[in-house]
Amino acid sequence: MNSLYGATVKTLTVQDMTAMKQRGEKITCLTAYDASFSALCDAVGIDILLVGDSLGMVIQGQKTTLPVSINDMIYHTRCVSQARQRAFIIADLPFMSYPTPLIAAQNAALLMQNSGAQMVKLEGARVEITRCLVEQGIPVCGHLGLLPQQINQLGSYKVQGKTTATADKILAEALQLEQAGASLLVLECVPATLAKMISQQLSIPVIGIGAGVDCDGQVLVLYDMLGISIGKSPRFSKNFMQDASSISNAITAYQLAVKQSQFPTPEHSF
Repeated sequence: MNSLYGATVKTLTVQDMTAMKQRGEKITCLTAYDASFSALCDAVGIDILLVGDSLGMVIQGQKTTLPVSINDMIYHTRCVSQARQRAFIIADLPFMSYPTPLIAAQNAALLMQNSGAQMVKLEGARVEITRCLVEQGIPVCGHLGLLPQQINQLGSYKVQGKTTATADKILAEALQLEQAGASLLVLECVPATLAKMISQQLSIPVIGIGAGVDCDGQVLVLYDMLGISIGKSPRFSKNFMQDASSISNAITAYQLAVKQSQFPTPEHSF
């Protein structure tokens, strides 16, 4: 519970996310990296604030997410968690901070103990690592599809799961992560039909980014949806500032569009 101007505000939990899926309410998520944007998104009613390692690109000016450290994640997650009242906080485990279950547990513990994160997110089908973290009481969000931390293997940021074989692989990995105890799953840059299938087959909430409107929720990089990112915004994003008179109004427009299943449209999907 948090108190804001004398009123008690309940902080959302992972159980609240599951309940939203069960009753068919879309989950709204935005990235956040500092206290001011955290408070603004929280006041609008965004359900989840994801402190993403995308901060390496939009905050630090890096070319990829790879240079981000666990200390960077602790610092920015602490800034976000201290300013929010209601939103659920997820923090990324950065590149090479979870190569083994033991190292993953140590870094996840550092992140949760020192930043206020309620859940950690890791990329790929890290089934054993997910199982280990969950056994230690650490809630886990999986991340499948496009994996930015593997950009040097992928070569470019492109849609994943376009063939039957790769789609079947992503579906199988999603089921394995759920069985290992993951409480949430992010699907990035996959065909909308595949994302719909995965969302229907999993009992845990599936949050899409470039994955169509049929996921249980949506996430965008805050700077992309405000039109202030460095370089070209991804096709799946939308600049909500174009028709807004303030940042708060833009975030509100995003919130309503997701809740009402009006975003993403086919032009923002694959």
